[in-house]
Amino acid sequence: MMRMSTKATGMPPVTNGGGSAFGGGGEPAAQDWELRPGGMLVQKDAGRNSVPPPTIRVRVKYRSIYHEINISSQATFGELKKMLTGPTGLHHQDQKLLYKDKERDSKSFLDMAGVKDKSKIVLMEDPISQEKRLLEMRKNAKMEKASKSISEISLQVDSLASQVSTLESIISKGGKVAEKDVISLIELLMNQLLKLDGIMGDGDVKLQRKMQVTRVQKYVETLDMLKIKNAMANTNGGQTESQNRNKHSNARRLAPIQEQQPRRLNGQQQSSNSVAHLPIHQQYQQQHQQLASGSVVVTTKWETFDSSPALIPVSSTSTSTPKFPWDFD
Repeated sequence: MMRMSTKATGMPPVTNGGGSAFGGGGEPAAQDWELRPGGMLVQKDAGRNSVPPPTIRVRVKYRSIYHEINISSQATFGELKKMLTGPTGLHHQDQKLLYKDKERDSKSFLDMAGVKDKSKIVLMEDPISQEKRLLEMRKNAKMEKASKSISEISLQVDSLASQVSTLESIISKGGKVAEKDVISLIELLMNQLLKLDGIMGDGDVKLQRKMQVTRVQKYVETLDMLKIKNAMANTNGGQTESQNRNKHSNARRLAPIQEQQPRRLNGQQQSSNSVAHLPIHQQYQQQHQQLASGSVVVTTKWETFDSSPALIPVSSTSTSTPKFPWDFD
């Protein structure tokens, strides 16, 4: 009977905890993996893990000056740009690095691009990136200024809103306000609306501007309604007062007219009585003079006459007879 020989297969070593190198759950441990500069996830090398990445010295030429920079071999070109900001005075976004006559991206790693100790790199200004950065800075400054202006306008609108509430409470309770106060408040709100129209912006600034415009328009509409109500109240009050004045004036005008009518009748009676006692030829002559002159005298000072003047009696028993020019003795 023959014996069969067995060989041990390449199984992972057993750890002290009774599990495999990948852990008790069958998954690889977190400390067994590392991220390479190229973005690849690989298992750690026990021999390499203990050695830190080497530091290299690169020579960067900017215009006619060379700058020597000590940097990690696994660093990126973007990190190198930030280190060159101090010596060159260029913003890291305005820089363009050339290695072996090829522009390198800021996210590329030095060792992956083949950069070694004492390698030569050329630094140049990037006008396109510089222009983009300046435009972005101007845009941000403009947005900040617009946001600040909207905040100032909002504070002024808050102050005017309190005045609108005050006028609304007075008019709603039946009170009256000066029309010029309502008009001046409307003009102040319209000025704020013009300021908002001059502000341009995107994003949050545009939203804030729209909210303030809607708010100001609402206050202006409220003041327009209050102006109409206040005008109607003033018109009704003026009509009532004018009617009362007309009544009093009419009563004053009717009183002397009613007094004048009986006095005129009494005056006529008195004038007729004053003529009745005269002789006939004198009465005829007086009447003829009045008709010839065509004027009738009306006395307007009624208070000088009594309400019932005394009549002059005419004597009917007179013994003397009047003499006429044609009588002969």
